[in-house]
Amino acid sequence: MPAVPIVVHRPLPTGGRPVVVRSEIAGLAHSDQDVVAFIRRAGLAFGEDVLDDPVWVEWRGGRAHEYGAG
Repeated sequence: MPAVPIVVHRPLPTGGRPVVVRSEIAGLAHSDQDVVAFIRRAGLAFGEDVLDDPVWVEWRGGRAHEYGAG
């Protein structure tokens, strides 16, 4: 099974979640809108609806859609 193309890592102690798109570090997200912006910048034309699709996005550590300090 191929790897999920978008990985949202566990929240950092200072807040925000590192995001990796297609094995490249995309940035530090503080909201779903940040994640969508990183996805689009990587050339994928998706909206927020893809964030809950496990075929496309893997949320690691913590609850999905939560960006506060971990």
